[in-house]
Amino acid sequence: MSVKGLRRYKVASFDMIGTLIDFESGILNYVRPIAEEAGISIADTAILEAFGWAEAKQHRAAPDTSFTEMLGPSYREMAGVLGLPTAREYVEGLAKSIPNWPPFADALESLELLGKHLRLVALTNADNWAYWYFSRTLGEPFDDKVTAEEVGVSKPDPQMFAYCLGRQSVHGFARKDVLHVAQSQYHDIGVATRLGYATAWIERRKGKVGHGATPEPDEIVTPTYHYSDLASLAADIVAVHEG
Repeated sequence: MSVKGLRRYKVASFDMIGTLIDFESGILNYVRPIAEEAGISIADTAILEAFGWAEAKQHRAAPDTSFTEMLGPSYREMAGVLGLPTAREYVEGLAKSIPNWPPFADALESLELLGKHLRLVALTNADNWAYWYFSRTLGEPFDDKVTAEEVGVSKPDPQMFAYCLGRQSVHGFARKDVLHVAQSQYHDIGVATRLGYATAWIERRKGKVGHGATPEPDEIVTPTYHYSDLASLAADIVAVHEG
């Protein structure tokens, strides 16, 4: 679709984990020291792929839990594959490391620019505790939030999007006004497209092999807009509103 079409949107709903927060770096920064302490040499790609597999398993087993709640079981599964220690402190430690997970380099400035023209809504699989840390890390840019804890399910469950749209409808916004912005085909782009939302796929792993720490989708769905970084989307939004 033409970039000029971006002018029609009034709300941008955002996946946070993987789109705004660099969760792969957060996972690697947590796991690497554990592996080194245990005397285990593991490639970063193996760590991320093992996590993606483990998270997908948790989605199948307990789709009503938040990403935050999935981190402990996912670590345990991942550790079993990689030979990492599984003592309670390690299993629980991954979620506790969330306050240290970094934003992507372009996230804060892009959100500041986008916030001048759009209502910004976090639509996240995090629980409220993790959302609070992520939002603070990002400079608290959001006008509204919807978390998996509030809805009782996690993406890709369509109920997350329905709940979010209901909240925005109170302010006079309809589905046609919403652009959903995300990096995950598995959690976001596929289901949002099927539900009739316009989407902006931020392909954070463009040029890299595999899906990293994100579960592999059944198919790659063509988004409405496709970018390799958030800064490019922000530049186009600014251009159509201010150019």
